[in-house]
Amino acid sequence: MNKLIIMMDHKIKTVADLEIFLGASKDLDFQQMDRVSTYAWTNKLLKRFHYHAESKKRKGILKHYIAKMTGYSDRQVKRLIKEHFLFGGIKIKKSYNRYRFQKTYTREDIDLLIKTDNLHNRLNGLATKKIFEMEYRIYGKQEYKRLAGISISHIYNFRKTRGYQKKALTYTKTNPRKVNIGERQRPNPEGKPGYIRVDSVHQGDSDKQKGVYYINAVDEVTQWQVVAAVEKISETYLLDALLDLLAQFPFVIIEFHSDNGSEYINRQVSALLNKLLIKLTKSRSRQCNDNALVESKNGAVIRKWMGYAYIPQKSAKKINQFFKAHFNLYINCYRPSIFPEIILSRKNKEIKKYKYKNTMTPFEKLKVIPNFRIFLKPSFPLLDLETFLSNHSVNDYTERMVKAQDKLFDGIFS
Repeated sequence: MNKLIIMMDHKIKTVADLEIFLGASKDLDFQQMDRVSTYAWTNKLLKRFHYHAESKKRKGILKHYIAKMTGYSDRQVKRLIKEHFLFGGIKIKKSYNRYRFQKTYTREDIDLLIKTDNLHNRLNGLATKKIFEMEYRIYGKQEYKRLAGISISHIYNFRKTRGYQKKALTYTKTNPRKVNIGERQRPNPEGKPGYIRVDSVHQGDSDKQKGVYYINAVDEVTQWQVVAAVEKISETYLLDALLDLLAQFPFVIIEFHSDNGSEYINRQVSALLNKLLIKLTKSRSRQCNDNALVESKNGAVIRKWMGYAYIPQKSAKKINQFFKAHFNLYINCYRPSIFPEIILSRKNKEIKKYKYKNTMTPFEKLKVIPNFRIFLKPSFPLLDLETFLSNHSVNDYTERMVKAQDKLFDGIFS
């Protein structure tokens, strides 16, 4: 369909000529020029043909012609004609420029948020902001400059947008489970590392076949976490796995705390811990918070990264290699945790406050403990670890770990 630029119609003298022109130009579309020129042309046309003195039929032809040449709707044309009748001409009104607030965060910032959430399985807002700050302030990545100063609530605002939800991965919340807790005592570390809480996580069943088991151990003060995989929860597999797990902690272990499960509360484990001079404790009856820290890590870390699907027991060795080579370093040196600030209420009850200033990685928390070096094992390579962290940023290392995890799962499920 042809499109012509209008306003060269001075040769048309009468309304009858306009009617002939309209009949001959049914298959043609016209584009008006800018609004100033279009209004000026309409003014001249109405004046040249004495629109307001014409008959109803001829007025209809003129209106049809104006609409054809300008592309305006009938309502727009009637408005212009009414204005010409009332004021003797069509005035050019100033265009209204709606005020728009300047955007602080760009599309690239939202893409970085999506990338970070997908890499870390969508951490809470405090931990996510901590990663942005680390990427910018520690590793000097300028693309994270704006996100390093983002508010926690704005992170959640972005996560509600349609653009975010199209690209971001979503995860279901961990289903809570009740744990029958026996009677013993609650760990009381008094600000010192080395008081670990331990629990087991089972990786599903398939046709009455048990899946692999995970041993999850978390330090009470620093939240330093070590995860190990075993084929079965039995003496044959468990004792060696516990020895390997305890060796991966950077500090000396003082107390080993678990629930009342028979996999840990037995003579073999007790004898092993006695040889290592580690005290064995278990949760008290009707005190569900005694082992809450490690149970929350079961859902927030292990279930989020390893899922719920059945994994055969024979894969335990490969998974353990992945944990030791990649995963345990990630959760302790790159994944931020939130450390509660305990405040006493007027009724002398402890209230936990979760503030951004207390969001840090377990390794950072360890280093802020006064004289933390006295708690470290002599063999712990502190300088080597700090050098490694300075050369590998949060998202760079996480990408490498995710690739290793994908390779692991491909080998298991294929």
